[in-house]
Amino acid sequence: MDMLLTVVLIICLIIIIVTIVHMYNNLVGLRNRVKNSLAQIDVQLKRRNDLIPNLVETVKGYAGHEKGVLEEVTKARTGVMNATTVEETSAADNQLTGALKTLFAVAKQYDGKIIRI
Repeated sequence: MDMLLTVVLIICLIIIIVTIVHMYNNLVGLRNRVKNSLAQIDVQLKRRNDLIPNLVETVKGYAGHEKGVLEEVTKARTGVMNATTVEETSAADNQLTGALKTLFAVAKQYDGKIIRI
């Protein structure tokens, strides 16, 4: 009977040790997955941060272009309002029409719709 009890205790001890080793290995694996995931997040954040200067330069380029378009429309409108002769009015109106076409093209690029004024 003592022999059977000893064998049962040894088997239970082996099962407990194997279970603990298995749980430890699972925890180490999970820890490594978490570290890997955090490293991937860092890579994506760095990549995004590296792209921000390009985005800023693109926005600056568009802002400069659009500022020019708005100034051209304002200048053409002022020209129409200040025109005194038919020839001046016609020339200023043609200039305004061209400027408005450019403005409509810019507006269409933003939302896909032409804004009616």
